[in-house]
Formats: sequence, C-alpha cells, structure tokens
Amino acid sequence: MTTRTRRTAAAVAALAVLLLAGPPAQAAVPASPAVTYTNTIAAQRADSQIYKHTDGYYYFTATVPEYDRIILRRATTIQGLATASETVIWTKHATGATANHIWAPEIHFIDGKWYVYFAAGDSADQWKIRMYLLEGTGANPLTATWTEKGRIATPLDTFSLDATTFTVGGVRYLSWAQSDPAIATNSNIYIAKLTNPWTISGTPVRLTVPTYSWETVGYKVNEGPAVVQHGGKVFLSYSASATDSNYCLGLLSASATADLLNPSSWTKSPTPVFTSNAATSQYGPGHNQFTTSEDGRSDILVYHDRSYKDITGDPLNDPNRRTRVQKLYWNADGTPNFGIPVADGATPVRLSSYNFPDLYVRHYDFRAKLEGNVTNLADSQFRTVPGLAGSGTVSLESANFPGYYLRTRAGGEVWVDRNDGTAAFAGSASFYQRAGLADAAGVSYESYAATGQYVRHYDYLLRTQTLSTTLDRADATFYQQ
Repeated sequence: MTTRTRRTAAAVAALAVLLLAGPPAQAAVPASPAVTYTNTIAAQRADSQIYKHTDGYYYFTATVPEYDRIILRRATTIQGLATASETVIWTKHATGATANHIWAPEIHFIDGKWYVYFAAGDSADQWKIRMYLLEGTGANPLTATWTEKGRIATPLDTFSLDATTFTVGGVRYLSWAQSDPAIATNSNIYIAKLTNPWTISGTPVRLTVPTYSWETVGYKVNEGPAVVQHGGKVFLSYSASATDSNYCLGLLSASATADLLNPSSWTKSPTPVFTSNAATSQYGPGHNQFTTSEDGRSDILVYHDRSYKDITGDPLNDPNRRTRVQKLYWNADGTPNFGIPVADGATPVRLSSYNFPDLYVRHYDFRAKLEGNVTNLADSQFRTVPGLAGSGTVSLESANFPGYYLRTRAGGEVWVDRNDGTAAFAGSASFYQRAGLADAAGVSYESYAATGQYVRHYDYLLRTQTLSTTLDRADATFYQQ
C-alpha cells in the first residue's frame, strides 16, 4: 500500500467517524510524550535507584565509592537530583556484620514506613556479604528516625546482595542475587514472597543462572534484579558478567497472572538488552532500576556506567561509575526496548508522524525515512541540540552516530550525514523548530537555509519542501516521544 493509498483509506475512515459521531477528533497526542534529561545525574554513584513517592519527591540512593555509608537525596524532578544536597542516613559499624562493603541500597515506602535494603560485609571477612534492612519512621526519609531491622535471612547462608521489592497482583515479593555452593557461579537471581519487609515467606525460587557467554565474562554473574510492569507483563532486568566494560543487562519476562514462583513462568532473553557502546562512550551499563517521569507517562531507566573502557586494577576499586537516566521505550509487541546507553548531555527523543502515528523518523543506510516498529531503537532517536548555524535554530543529532545530523542535501532529500565543519553543512543541518503546522502540540522543522521550506515525509522518505496544502502541513508535523 502506498502512502497516498493509506491517506485515502484514512480519509474514508475519518469521514465515517464524522458521519457517525460528529466532528472528528484531533490526531492523538502520544500517550507517552518526550521527556529529556541531561546526563550525568550523579558522579561516583553506582548501583543507583530513584524512587518516586506520592509526596511529590524523587528519592535517590546509590553505592558510594568508599563503601562506608548510605546516602539519600531528594528533589521534585529527576534532573533536580543532580544538584540536590546529600544526607547520610546510616554509617557502617566499626566492627561486626555490617562493617564492610556497604553496597546497593534501595529505598521503598511500605505500609506507612520507609525501608532501605542494602548489602554489607563483615569486619572479619569483607566478602561475607549478606542483605540487611533499615526501617525509617517519618514523612521525610532524609530526617526520619532509622532503626536496624537486621539481616534478611535466606535458607542459604551464602554471599547475597541486591535485594529489591515489588508487588504484583497485590502480593509483595523480594528478589535478590545469591551464590549457591552447589553451582559453579558467583551469583544467581532468586525470588520469594514476603511476610513483611524483612521476612521471606516459604522457600525461595531460583529464576536464572548465568550460562550465556555474555553472562560469564570475568565472573559468572546474575545480579541486581529490577522490575518494571507493562501491559499485563512483568519484566525483570538483571546485570551480568564482571563490573567492567563487559557488564550488561539481561531480561526475564512473565505474565502478571502467572505463578511468579514457578521458574517455568519466566522467559529469559538469549541476548543482552543493554550493553557498552563505543560510539557514545558508555561502558559497563548495569545495576539498573526503573522510575517514572514527572508527568507519570513515561518509564525511565536508571543505571550506572563509566565513560571509559579500560580500568586499571580491580573494577571495584575504580570510583567512577556514575548515575544516568534515559527514557525506556516499548516495542509494538509490548516488550521493553532499552536502546543504547546514550551519549552524555541531553537525552534523545523520537519523532512520530502526525498523520501516521505508528511510524517514526529513522535513518536506514543514513537515509531519513518513516518506518514502524523500529526495534533498533537508536536509529529513531535524535538529540535536539543548539543549531549548528546558530540564530535560534536547532539541529537533530543521531543518537547512535554522534556527530551525524539530519540535514538537507541538494534536491531536498533529508539524510543523516557527518558534520564536516563547513558553514554549508551547518546551514543544511539547522532548522527552526516551530509549533506543529497541523497540531500545535507537535513540532515542525523549517529549514534555516531555505526559508519557508519544511521537513516533511513523502512516500515514507523525508524531504525539505515548500508546503501548500493541508496534507502537506500534516506531513510536516511530528510528535516528540
């Protein structure tokens, strides 16, 4: 079916709506509009978590490189956490079971109280890592009264860490990583129901063991579980391999109505879903969590990584893992699409078509076009940056090819090309971002070099042209997602 045929069909459908239900509705604004943040959120903060509470605040906690304390920040926006003051709510003991390796804190609000899960090592053996819990009383956890609830007991008295809690169908679960002496791995992912925030109910179930090659580089590791729910599905991400540039994310998925304590209810992705990316200079992305955007309409991926690949010595002694965020997208089949760890600075957006909302601007062999179900997400992501030509313009930089920009070639075709530093390139890759010509909630891009010409799609390819009809203006309108 050609673009023009689709338009005819769409017009017939719109007329039917008009006849049956009165005036047609405006083209739907995306359910999950664009959100942008500027990375990095927090330097030297690993195993990061951002918890959105009902009081209007985001709460941030993470592992500090000294491994000696638990910190909290809060702000009314995710970006605000970058400059929020930091409060120490607990410090390791001088001796005993919680005197070493204070790792991976997570904060949750359960039944009217605050709880922080964390892992710690013993003063006599720093690798005797076990899981512990703090309980906080007070509206603001930064000023709450904190008490130690002690160790979270598991049937195996072995290396255990990275506890996270979540509810599905009104049932609260705990998931964590733990070693099993009977298995030649460093850690595996487990799940159990909770009687209360510090007590496991019944026998824990092992969900995944590191077996794939990408899970066993350096160490055989499955750790750092995190849960996000969408469309009646439960998705559990986890981290794999050594904590250097090989660190990456894997994914388990299950139906929300399935028995989550039955390993067969879960499907494991055979490939990692989030890995190092040399083009964007992001290495070892992992130990993630999820939160939601300020408007509650987008899922946000929270994770740590480093800006360089090579590490001197033990990666655990390198302090420069840092907290980053970016939007999590959803494929047409309802599965999460993590994309790539994007470059530092402003996070990218996607551009969906006003008149074909299931199609996105993407590049394919560097030609800009419209296409649906772009599972290679980064091909359809662009950073809106100050225009290369200045004068109040913007430029659209490719997410997976930094330094490449949407630009108009001779003849009006729009491509993604590398900036050659010339004034001619700057002019052809700069646009005035206008309110959408067919819907002010969208955006349209007027050429800087050719006043009055706009980026539009025609037979699925992007061109820069002068517009004259209502259809032209619809073709030149996009929504940021």
